Amino acid sequence: MDTPRWLDDDQQRAWRAYLRMQAQLGAALNRQLQAACNLSLADYDVLVHLTDVPDGRLRPYELQRALEWEQSRLSHHLSRMQRRGLVERQECADDGRGAFVVLTQAGREAITTAAPGHVETVRALFFDALGPEQVEALQQLTTQVLARLDAAGG
Repeated sequence: MDTPRWLDDDQQRAWRAYLRMQAQLGAALNRQLQAACNLSLADYDVLVHLTDVPDGRLRPYELQRALEWEQSRLSHHLSRMQRRGLVERQECADDGRGAFVVLTQAGREAITTAAPGHVETVRALFFDALGPEQVEALQQLTTQVLARLDAAGG
């Protein structure tokens, strides 16, 4: 049996700090969105992807791939968002079995209202603590790790 390649002390500290930062940042962003706009961070993520496309509509599999969520999570979350009027499902004329997830006017208004406060929170909690060289290093680091994940099949 192969011996595990344990993390050394520096790697262990870096990894645990990264996990702690990720958890705390996600929680803070979620709290800000909930308090300001009654949106969750997951709601915001869905709305961002829908506003990134010109007609505000995506096939569920496209949204699932972009969010990197499991199908059941996406389905349940979209149902909750649909009940709140943020998105709707429309049948696909070209594919009788297919559907689109479509941004509603209420969804567009919600993200338009939420975006300035969300971006300010991201800036205040994350980017304001970093210098330009650190932002560049972060971009390089994340790109490198993402390329490795993509090569490994995600």
